[in-house]
Amino acid sequence: MEEDPSPAEASVSASASVSPRRLAVLISGEGTNLQALINAQNTPSLPHTHIILVLSNRKHARGLTRASTANPPIPTAHLALQPFLKSHPTKTREDYDEEVARLLVRAKPDAVVCAGWMHIVSSRFLDVLKGVRVLEGEEPLEREIPIINIHPALFGQFDGAHAVERGFEAFQRGEVEELGVMVHRVVREVDRGEPLIERRVEVRKGEEMGEYEERLHKVEWEIIVEATRMVLDEVKPVGS
Repeated sequence: MEEDPSPAEASVSASASVSPRRLAVLISGEGTNLQALINAQNTPSLPHTHIILVLSNRKHARGLTRASTANPPIPTAHLALQPFLKSHPTKTREDYDEEVARLLVRAKPDAVVCAGWMHIVSSRFLDVLKGVRVLEGEEPLEREIPIINIHPALFGQFDGAHAVERGFEAFQRGEVEELGVMVHRVVREVDRGEPLIERRVEVRKGEEMGEYEERLHKVEWEIIVEATRMVLDEVKPVGS
């Protein structure tokens, strides 16, 4: 007669039977926010979660190396806008966005995180992830794939590019009293989606921008993990 498993063995068995939450990450550069997600995956901070694709719009983004040298290695892909348009003269930026969406849909993620993705996505891209638009040759989505983005400013403060520099200079000039960072849902309007997490970051008069950036990045690495877990818990709670 076989003995019942011990509580520890039962816990391990139950954990192994849980279907992992699948995460895709979009990057453009260094990949430090990606590294925070790599470090957190399948830990108590981001339980039962595996990054199944890191996609870059820049071929030589260091984040691709971070992914490929992770343990275990994470699949990577890159698709750059200008080479795509050059290879397909009749195609548009929106067609490029659809091809990026196609790569994501084929990976079957439960959620997508823009972790330093320096490309403004179009409505056609978002419609594919919402399931409103079905790409030719692809199966309809069973449900919407949520997409979130980290932005180094508080909501409504410094939308778009160079937010860190613009915010820091505005503070030093006395035009704003506080700075911070947020993770928000991605919508058509740049950096205007619903914030999931906003966090203030200390900034000091007369300091160098690099000093502020160091504090900012540490906060980014925390909240990108927290917000990713929030979204995954919405669409695929642990144990589902």
